[in-house]
Amino acid sequence: MACHASDQGYEDGQEPKTRQSLEGYEEDGQRYVSLAGLRARGWTGGMVHRLLGTPDRLSVNPRLRAAPQVRLYRVERVTAAERTDEFRRVAESSARRSAAVRNAVQRRRLEILERIRTEPIEVPLLDPGKLALRAVEHRARREAAADCPIEPADGNSVRDTGHAGRATLAPWKVDYLRHRMSHYDQLLDGLPGGERDSGRAEAAELLRRRICAAIAEAYPALEQECERQTRDQ
Repeated sequence: MACHASDQGYEDGQEPKTRQSLEGYEEDGQRYVSLAGLRARGWTGGMVHRLLGTPDRLSVNPRLRAAPQVRLYRVERVTAAERTDEFRRVAESSARRSAAVRNAVQRRRLEILERIRTEPIEVPLLDPGKLALRAVEHRARREAAADCPIEPADGNSVRDTGHAGRATLAPWKVDYLRHRMSHYDQLLDGLPGGERDSGRAEAAELLRRRICAAIAEAYPALEQECERQTRDQ
């Protein structure tokens, strides 16, 4: 099997200018396009099933032979289907549905960002000694769960506090307070993870900044550490 990427599309002069050039396959003198190639052209799985049906050939994946076989469709059949009125109707309907989904995700993203901007952030208020103790206990639980010591960050040291030793307590205190405020993560509900355009990363960063700013306001001595965690994470 010969496999090559074509910058000319299916055949010279035949690929619509609005469509993306695809990776083509040549076998036994025939030219084929893969399912992935069809998707790059705007085909959906439903469109392939409805307009093309069974693939013309199953071939070994040229990049990973152990992967499932590649479904191939003859170029002639694909280009003929793309010239039909049915293809245009189905493609336009699919594009409208995709646009509606994108618009809904965008509206949801803006709503959640606005809610994060305006939601009152309440910080647990503890006296310095109690906060230090809770911070050390929280770090100890994290280390036990990780089954290994967690190295403290560099910074100003304090006198021995339990098994914290000479470690800096400011990062531990901020970590503990952020843990106590983790219920605010519910504000991110409705934004899917793993999708670049979902806005979840942007919303999570805004929420982190608001929480760190609230902690710094409630505990001025932790302001520098809050700024560090806002900057570095």
